[in-house]
Amino acid sequence: MSVVLSANSFLLQVVVQPAECVGRVSIVRTDVASVTSWSAPIIWEGTFDPILIDSIYKQQNLTIATTVFALGKYTRFVKDFLESAEQHYFVGFRVHYYLFTDQPESVPEVKMGENRSLTVQKVPSLNRWQDISMSRMEKLENLIENELVSKADYIFCLDIDAKFYGRWGAETLGRLVGVIHPWLFNVPRNQFTYERRPESKAYIPAEEGDYYYAGAAFGGSLEDVHHLTKTCREQMSVDAANSIEAIWHEESHLNKYFLYNKPSKLLSPEYLWRDINAGAAQIKIIRFSHVAKNNAEVRPNP
Repeated sequence: MSVVLSANSFLLQVVVQPAECVGRVSIVRTDVASVTSWSAPIIWEGTFDPILIDSIYKQQNLTIATTVFALGKYTRFVKDFLESAEQHYFVGFRVHYYLFTDQPESVPEVKMGENRSLTVQKVPSLNRWQDISMSRMEKLENLIENELVSKADYIFCLDIDAKFYGRWGAETLGRLVGVIHPWLFNVPRNQFTYERRPESKAYIPAEEGDYYYAGAAFGGSLEDVHHLTKTCREQMSVDAANSIEAIWHEESHLNKYFLYNKPSKLLSPEYLWRDINAGAAQIKIIRFSHVAKNNAEVRPNP
C-alpha cells in the first residue's frame, strides 16, 4: 500500500523497501530522479532518513576502508580532507583511511576519533598526473587482495583535493556505488565525455550510456570494487600496449565498467560537488566538494 501527499517538490510515501533501499525515507523528491531505469536508488537530500539508516547499519559493526592518493604537491590537501572527514564522514562508524603518498614525511598529524585510524603507504613518485590517476586502480586492487579481505566490509576511493561540508553516511553504502559527475548531471547523453575511439577498451558508442560517473569517488563491497579495479586495470594495460590513453584516463574506463556492470546505488552530485561557492537548483546541500586550486601549479605536468 502507498500513501501519497504532495508538498512542493516532495512526495510523502509509505513504501516497502528492497535491501539496497534500506533506510530510504518516505520523502521522495520530484524535482530530481531518485531511481534509475534498473531500479537502483539515487541518493539526494530528502530521500533517506539518516537516523533510521544509521541505526540499521551500526548494528552490523562495519568497517569502511577509505583510500586517498596524495603525491607531490597534493599533500597540501591532506589536512583539510582528514579534518573535515572526521566531522562529517561516517560519523560513529569504524573508518580506516589508507593514504598513498610519495612523501610520508609531509603528512600532517590529524587527531582521529574513536575507532578511526590512518595508515600511510609510500608509493613511488610519478612524473605525469595522468599516470598518478590511472595507477589508483592497481593500487586499490592490490590493497583489497593483500590487506583488506579480513579488515573491512566496504571501501570508498575518494579524491584528496576535496573537503567534506555535510553528512556522508550509511545512506551511501551499497554493493557497487557510483557518483554522478557534478558537471554532467543535468546535460543530455550526447554531451557526456565518454571515450569515443573504438580502438580504446574504454569506448562507448554514441547511442549508449546511462549517466556520466565521476572517477573522483566510487565504492562498494570489497568483492565488487575489487572486480571493478581489476577490470579497469586490465583494460588500461591493453590500451597502453596499443599506445592508447583514454580521454579521461581511469574515469573513462570506470564509465565503461558501470555501463555493463550497473551500480546498485548512485550518489547525487551532493556527494562530489564542483565548487563550494557554486550552486544549482537541485543541490539542496553540498556534502563533499573539490576545493579551489590552480591545476597548473599543483600538477607535475600539463
